[in-house]
Amino acid sequence: MTAIFDKGDKLDPNAPEARPEPASAPLGESAPKSLLPLSALARFANVETWVFDLDNTLYPADSDLWPKIDARITLFLANLFGLDGMSSRALQKFYYQRYGTTLRGLMEEHEISSDEFLAFVHDIDRSSLKPNHSLASAITQLPGRKLILTNGSREHALRTAEKLGIHEMFEDIFDIVAADLVPKPAAATYQRFFDLHGVDPATAAMFEDISHNLVVPHARGMVTTLVVPKLGQHDHREPWEIAGAEAAHVEFVTNDLEGFLEGLIDKG
Repeated sequence: MTAIFDKGDKLDPNAPEARPEPASAPLGESAPKSLLPLSALARFANVETWVFDLDNTLYPADSDLWPKIDARITLFLANLFGLDGMSSRALQKFYYQRYGTTLRGLMEEHEISSDEFLAFVHDIDRSSLKPNHSLASAITQLPGRKLILTNGSREHALRTAEKLGIHEMFEDIFDIVAADLVPKPAAATYQRFFDLHGVDPATAAMFEDISHNLVVPHARGMVTTLVVPKLGQHDHREPWEIAGAEAAHVEFVTNDLEGFLEGLIDKG
C-alpha cells in the first residue's frame, strides 16, 4: 500500500501504512492508484519539471549501496590521515553534519582535491541493484522534463541509474561538480541548478529522502515530496537524516515512489 500524506496528516513511522480508501476497499488492500488525495493531484497539476535526488530516493533505503559508499569515505579518511576506523568514522560524520558532505569539509579544512575523493568513494559494486521496471515506466510517463540532482558524482549517478534501468528517462544529471562542489541544502546550489537547466521552480517538483534538502525547493515554490522507507524496511541513514517529515517545507510523504508517481499519472 502506498503511504501518502498531505500536510493535514501526521506521519508516524511506526504506524500502519495508510491512505484514503473507498468505503468498499477491504482493510489492508490498496485503493486504485487514481485515488490519491485531491490535494496531491491539484499541487502537481502544473508541474513541468520533475527533479529527483539519487541515493536512497531512486533506490530503496535498505539497499547496500549507501553503506558501501559510507565505508569507502571512512577508508579514504583513514588512509589520508593515518587514523583508525573509529576515529575516521567520527571525523567523517563531523564533516558531513557541519558542511553537508564529507568532501566539503575536507576541502574547507584541508584543501583536498575533489577528483580523487569522488572516484575513490564511488568505486563500489552495484550488482545488488536490480532494474526497477515499474519505476522506469512511471518516470517515463510523467509529462515534461526529468532531471537528477545529487550531492554525489555524475559517474555514480549514471552508473546507478543504468543498473536501475532508468538512465534513459532523464534529460541530465546535476552533480556535486556542476554545483561547484557546494552541496545541497545550500541555496546557491539550487539557484545554480535552476539557471543551468532553465528550471522554473514554480512549475517543478522535488523528490528527496532528506527533509532539510527540501527547505529551499519549498521556499522557491517547488512541490516537495519526502521519500521514506517502507514499514519495517531497514534504514541505513543517520537519525538526523531521518527526522523532519512533519516540517512545513515537506508537502507530501511517500514510502512507495513508483506508486506515488503512478497515482499522479492516472490523474488525467
